[in-house]
Amino acid sequence: MKILTVVGARPQFIKAAMVSRAILKHNREKRSPVITEEIIHTGQHYDHAMSQIFFDEMGIPKPVRNLQVKSSLHGEMTGAMLAGIEAEIISRKPDRVLVYGDTNSTLPARWLRQNFMCRRLMWKRG
Repeated sequence: MKILTVVGARPQFIKAAMVSRAILKHNREKRSPVITEEIIHTGQHYDHAMSQIFFDEMGIPKPVRNLQVKSSLHGEMTGAMLAGIEAEIISRKPDRVLVYGDTNSTLPARWLRQNFMCRRLMWKRG
């Protein structure tokens, strides 16, 4: 099973760390199905102290793509994320799209997941 995880902000990084560790454990135990996780970082949080430090210290796998959206007007950010995430879904063809919470990165990822009929994995709280 191929999962495309979309993250972009600090609360999502913390949740992603736990899920990524669980996926690694699942695969190490040779459980079925083998799960492949690919992470897309929207770049919503881009400062080292708000982004990279979580990947480094929490052992989150390196994103396969960073959209580098950064700060701008809400509509501009959402549009850039829509275009970038859409391209990744088309090229990577995931079985599931994992989306966390309610940040700016969540809206375009949820909408595209529905558009491409990918099965949903979503973590809303805590």
